[in-house]
Amino acid sequence: MKRILLAIGLASMFAGCATKYQDSGFTGGFSETRLDENIWTVRFAGNAYTGRGRTTDFCMLRCAELCLENGYSHFVIASAGSETSTSTHSTPSTSYTTGNAYTSGNMTFGNATTTTYGGNAYTMSKPSNANTIVCFKEKPEGAGIAYSAQFVRESIRTKYKLNK
Repeated sequence: MKRILLAIGLASMFAGCATKYQDSGFTGGFSETRLDENIWTVRFAGNAYTGRGRTTDFCMLRCAELCLENGYSHFVIASAGSETSTSTHSTPSTSYTTGNAYTSGNMTFGNATTTTYGGNAYTMSKPSNANTIVCFKEKPEGAGIAYSAQFVRESIRTKYKLNK
């Protein structure tokens, strides 16, 4: 029983919050692949406590920061996608039986109670987003929706109260 409580406590401690804005790691985060001089695919993967909106926003934030880090001011999303991976985890079950018996004359009477703990199944959904972006030094004309990297970065950092 102590091991089950310890496992639940550790799982809660490690997975108790949504994915932070960070490089990709055990609990999720962003990654990118450079495809050309000014083209990247940016991904943000969340954990089971991360909402779809947060993964979308953090993917956009990484797009904006990547654009600015490489000397560009605007970006256009050439393609975007999202997916959700789903997994199921079952907790182990443990049963305890207690009982008593008593004898009266040549007859024995008794009862028993069995209690089972655990054995629950939990489904976890982990959202992720991916954008392929094209970056520009100036706002492009006629290239669809061009995002100001500076504006996107400030807007999302303010929304999530992230340090500048």
